[in-house]
Amino acid sequence: MKPTVVIGFLGSTLDASKLGPSRWSKWRPSVGLCMQEDLRVDRFVLIHGRRHEKLARQVAADIASVSPETRVELRLLDLVDPWDFEEVYGKLLDFARGCSFDPEAEDYLVHITTGTHVIQICLFLLTEARFLPGRLLQTQPGRGERASVRGEWSAIDLDLSRYDSIARRFASAREEGADFLKSGIATRNAAFNRMIGEIEQVAIRSRAPVLLMGPTGAGKSRLARRIHELKRLKHQVSGPFVEVNCATLRGDGAMSALFGHRKGAFTGAMADRPGLLRSADKGVLFLDEIGELGPDEQAMILRAVEDKRFLAFGADSESTSDFQLIAGTNRDLGGEVAEGRFREDLHARLDLWSFTLPGLAERREDIEPNIDFELDRHAEREGRRISFNREARRLYLAFATGEDAPWPGNFRDLAASITRMATLAPSGRIDTADVEMEIARLRGRWRGLDRPAISDGLDEVLDAEALAGLDPFDRAQLAAVVKACHGSRSLSDAGRRLFAVSRQGRRSTNDADRLRKYLLRFGLRFEELAG
Repeated sequence: MKPTVVIGFLGSTLDASKLGPSRWSKWRPSVGLCMQEDLRVDRFVLIHGRRHEKLARQVAADIASVSPETRVELRLLDLVDPWDFEEVYGKLLDFARGCSFDPEAEDYLVHITTGTHVIQICLFLLTEARFLPGRLLQTQPGRGERASVRGEWSAIDLDLSRYDSIARRFASAREEGADFLKSGIATRNAAFNRMIGEIEQVAIRSRAPVLLMGPTGAGKSRLARRIHELKRLKHQVSGPFVEVNCATLRGDGAMSALFGHRKGAFTGAMADRPGLLRSADKGVLFLDEIGELGPDEQAMILRAVEDKRFLAFGADSESTSDFQLIAGTNRDLGGEVAEGRFREDLHARLDLWSFTLPGLAERREDIEPNIDFELDRHAEREGRRISFNREARRLYLAFATGEDAPWPGNFRDLAASITRMATLAPSGRIDTADVEMEIARLRGRWRGLDRPAISDGLDEVLDAEALAGLDPFDRAQLAAVVKACHGSRSLSDAGRRLFAVSRQGRRSTNDADRLRKYLLRFGLRFEELAG
């Protein structure tokens, strides 16, 4: 058996008594603890304040008389205000760090019956965090026939896995949180369910930014809203959910919308505008398509996230907002950083908690529960319950879960499909005719995805990987350059045609060098394009 060490505070009220035999008729927690028949205390670290040194010596002497094998160590910890949480926690933390604990050689019990409530809370927190590597010890006077000066004791191990019923309650609470994030949809995709479980833990434990990645229509906006609602339920935030699609923000309007402006900051600024960041104070700000923000907006967002401070457009003093950020994107932000289009420091800040939402085609087993969810939503909106007949449901599911259904718009496509059938269904029932009509409609829309686009000629000079890395703007510009090279006699001739206007204002008109450098950005040479 390892020696047992008790760490506890002297109870200035509960442990106090008048001198004389009468003190043995009263339950005193620290003394009674050492009188237990089923608990041997080898060492008692008794913490006390300077005002109670005399009482501490008396309690130590009484412990020695009832339990000679217990060695009492009096530790002075003078607290100016034992009800001040900051002081108590700080001094107890210093005390814990100054102790030489050896859990392999000794068994530690932290007595939390004595001391102020603040002291008891701090002892609990320090034990939970393993600064005090032991179990919690509670004592109480016996009741009824069991009443005695010894009292009773019980130990609590904060490893909750030892308590099956508590562990089940915690597991059930986590499942409820994950189910909440999924809007109650009984999803079956194992990878998606694991990801939602992790998001649930992050949502209630962290205030750090969250990055939701995935294709358009994968459900980023809905999930962000549910994260906010879960945080409100768990008292993590008290403010609103503020959502903005960054693709709609451009120029000065972007700065004004995000950070606000002062009256007269620019033409048309007739009044102060608080901005979305101010509106999200104490709440959640969801920046969808954050990859669309310009470099200036990215820099200010980064500072606002880190310092909770920003400068409104036209303002002389900074504004503050304590918001939590969720960002959404369908871009590869890592690739955007490599191309210099997204700030590396902002990406690093967002990448602490990043989650990729799969498209509908990657979660075909979740199509059926999402059909039921969309029918429920339609009933709530329209006040009319719609359902499939058995054969129609079987037909639609076979089509929707088949490999030839690409679902390019993901869950938006599915929601629109269910809405159309529910709206057109006769007598509240979707039949096979409705399903066949909807399948034909979807196939007609998706057929265009299989038709090759009119070639711009770049597929003849660049490989598929290089083409995939081009923005539409760069692709259109490069296609025009390649076409000009095809019809030119020389590099200089192509340069004169392409830079016909800008060359007029330049001192040096080395058009060939300008064109050669441009082509090299894409790994191309004029000699390979001419002809």
